[in-house]
Amino acid sequence: MEPQLPAPMLGGSWNMSWAAPLGNSTPAGALPPVAPGVVLLYLLVCALGLGGNTLVIYVVLRHAKMKTVTNIYILNLAVADVLFMLGLPFLATQYAVSYWPFGSFLCRLVTTLDGINQFTSIFCLTVMSVDRYLAVVHPVRGARWRRPQVARTASAAVWAFSLLMSLPLAVFADVQEGLGTCNLAWPEPVGLWSTVFIVYTAVLGFFGPLLVICLCYLLLLVRVKASGVRVGARRRRRSERKATRMVVVVVLVFAGCWLPFFVVNIVNLAVVLPEEPVSTGAYFFVVILSYANSCANPVLYAFLSDNFRQSFRKVLCRPGGGPGTDDADTVEARPDRSGVPRSPPSAPGPGANGLLQTSTL
Repeated sequence: MEPQLPAPMLGGSWNMSWAAPLGNSTPAGALPPVAPGVVLLYLLVCALGLGGNTLVIYVVLRHAKMKTVTNIYILNLAVADVLFMLGLPFLATQYAVSYWPFGSFLCRLVTTLDGINQFTSIFCLTVMSVDRYLAVVHPVRGARWRRPQVARTASAAVWAFSLLMSLPLAVFADVQEGLGTCNLAWPEPVGLWSTVFIVYTAVLGFFGPLLVICLCYLLLLVRVKASGVRVGARRRRRSERKATRMVVVVVLVFAGCWLPFFVVNIVNLAVVLPEEPVSTGAYFFVVILSYANSCANPVLYAFLSDNFRQSFRKVLCRPGGGPGTDDADTVEARPDRSGVPRSPPSAPGPGANGLLQTSTL
C-alpha cells in the first residue's frame, strides 16, 4: 500500500499506531523521536493494568463465583482491559525502534484487538451504568432485565458490536511501505476517510456512551434525592453523599481519561498542529492517559467495594483464602414493596446501604 498523505496528527488511527505527522516536515506515518522514559511509562501502565485487572478476574471467578449480574459486567470489563493492555508492549516497541518489527499479520491483529477492546471497555461501563439505573430507579420492574442470563447476553452483544465497530481497523491496518510503521492506510480520498473514521469513533465510541452514562447517573441521583426526602433528612444526606461520590468517580474519571484523546483528534481535523516538542508530548500524553483508564478501573470498580477489598487481602496476604470470602459478593439488594432496594441482613456496613452499593458498581 502507498504511504498515507499528510493528514491530521492522529489521522483516524487508533491508539496502536502513529497515523500521520504533526506537520508537513516529516514523511506521513513516520514516528517522531521518542524519549526512553515514554517507552518505560507505557510498559509501566501495561504492567499495572495487567496486574490489577488480572486480580479482578481471579477474585470474581474464585470468590464471587459469577453469581451476580454486576460481577458478570465487572468480569467482562476486566477481560477487555487485560486485552487492551496487551497492545501496549507492541506500541512501546514500535516507538523504541522507530518501526514495526512484527509483520503485517500482527499489525492487523494487534490494531484490531486494540480497537475491539477499547470499544468493549467503554460499552461495558455504559451497560454497568444502565444496570445501576435499573437497580436503583426501577428495582421491581427492572428485575427481569437484571438476571445473569440477560447480563451474559448483553455482554456478548457488547463484544459483537465492538467487533463490528473495529472492522475498518482490520481492513486498513498494515505496515507502511518505505516507513515500516504499523498504521492505517486509507484509500482515496484519504482526508475524507480519515475524517469520517474520527467522527464516527468519537460519537459511537465516546460521546454517545458518555451521554448515556451521565443520563443514567443523573436520573439515579434524582431518585436517591426523592427517596431521601421520604425517609428523613439524615438518610437523605447520606444517600446524596454516596450518590455524588459515585457520579464523580465514574463519570469524571471516564471522561477525564478519554476526552483529551478525542478532543485532540477532532481539533486536529481543522488545524494541523505544528511539529513541535509540545505537540508531540501532547500526543503521547493523551494516548497513555486513555490506556491509563484501564489501570483505574480495578480501583474504581473493585477497591471501592468492601467485599472486593477483603477478597484482595485474602489473595495477596493469605493465598489460601477462607470460606468467608467465596461468596462475598454474591448477594445483591432486594427491593421491598416501597420500590427502594433493601440490603440483605448478611451484608451490613457502609458498602450496602440499600440505595447504592459500591461493591456492585
